[in-house]
Amino acid sequence: MFAGSKMTEGSFEMLAIVSSRGEIMNQSKTIIALTVMAALAAMSGNTLAGGFGLATQSGSGTGNAFAGGSAAADDASVAWSNPAAMTALPSGNQLTAAGHFLRPSFKFSNTASTGAFAAPGTGDGGDAGDWAFVPNLFFITDVNPRLRLGVAVNAPFGLKTDYASGWRGQLTALKSEITSININPSVAYKLSDTISIGGGVSVQKFKAELTSFAGSAAAGNVKINADDTGYGFNLGLLAQASPGTRFGLTYRSSIKYDLGGTASFSGTAAALLGSGITASLRVPESASASFFTALNPKWDVMGDITWTRWSQVQQLDIIRTSATGAGSAAGSTLSSLAFRWSDTWRFGIGANYKANDQMKFRFGLAFDRTPTNDATRTPRLPDQDRTWAAVGIQYRTSKSGLLEFGYAHEFIRDAAVNVPVPGLTTCAAGCLTGNFSDKADIVSIQYSHLF
Repeated sequence: MFAGSKMTEGSFEMLAIVSSRGEIMNQSKTIIALTVMAALAAMSGNTLAGGFGLATQSGSGTGNAFAGGSAAADDASVAWSNPAAMTALPSGNQLTAAGHFLRPSFKFSNTASTGAFAAPGTGDGGDAGDWAFVPNLFFITDVNPRLRLGVAVNAPFGLKTDYASGWRGQLTALKSEITSININPSVAYKLSDTISIGGGVSVQKFKAELTSFAGSAAAGNVKINADDTGYGFNLGLLAQASPGTRFGLTYRSSIKYDLGGTASFSGTAAALLGSGITASLRVPESASASFFTALNPKWDVMGDITWTRWSQVQQLDIIRTSATGAGSAAGSTLSSLAFRWSDTWRFGIGANYKANDQMKFRFGLAFDRTPTNDATRTPRLPDQDRTWAAVGIQYRTSKSGLLEFGYAHEFIRDAAVNVPVPGLTTCAAGCLTGNFSDKADIVSIQYSHLF
């Protein structure tokens, strides 16, 4: 999995027995390389079709499993999902605020771990998932009958896994936390009564905190802190085929990050092993086609297909930005890491039932393919194919106010891992071998107000 290493079976233990600065210097290249690579592996491992993206970009969308996102035009969240669809909303100013409570679960079961991973340690890590809160905020305003402006403030990417200290797989992962903040202003223009176009730009902050065990008491745990701000754009088209039927097309560009930060250690040799690090990461582009149609005054149906170019994530080169006390030079390459991810497709279908003028019920199903594979999957993100089942309810609180509640459950396939000691390509020093039992629950609440 980790290309280019020459590490031997016992090398990850050697810092535990060194007693001089010279001996530490001889081992520093191997130790820093394996720990930095293991930690940064999480940065390419949950967008809308698997990986490290977050689908939770509107409370109304949760109840439909985010089917028909670029054509539904339910509220101001279209400023993110399809800026062209802003023209399909009622005239005036609209504000939408949503909050999502996420509860993923990742439980490892050992099957045949060997070598460095054979000893159970403190166990199999417990449940690496935990509750997380993801907020969204959207605003749309009229300029004139054909021109609208909008802005989305959201979190497109996120990940958190946290294993029990000392578990058998601590060489590969302890804690992984990725957060993002995105600001996406956009504009929409109505070319005719049936065609609208839109576009926007994204300013996106990406941050990661990642830890793992470095292999000895002298090195302790390694912590990676890295961040950067990247820029991208999105385009949209909305076609009003009939008063009750719309088709939407959207494209979102990739964003390149030149991540910079530090690798720090907690052991007795920490002062000699820490250094600055940098790595280039490109999150993938995506495209989506959606439809929405009102079958009758009571029922709506919608669907979407989304393609995500995860094949852009193939290799991560890790570079030092500062010299270490153990003699590693700034500008030297620690190693190159191959991911070999694949493009993905997401398919969703949903329906709405209008019970009366105040209440609407939502339903949705979706299928997400994972970009990962059994050969390179990491415990930092044990992702697999997932099936969504979702329900929701919309309640009109007033002529201008809409309250949404949504719930979705993700049925995730068991994720197999067969991970060698970081820095090795074979199981000569052992492999962490087993399966992850995964699932996720999402609870969303949203309020929209027209004024």
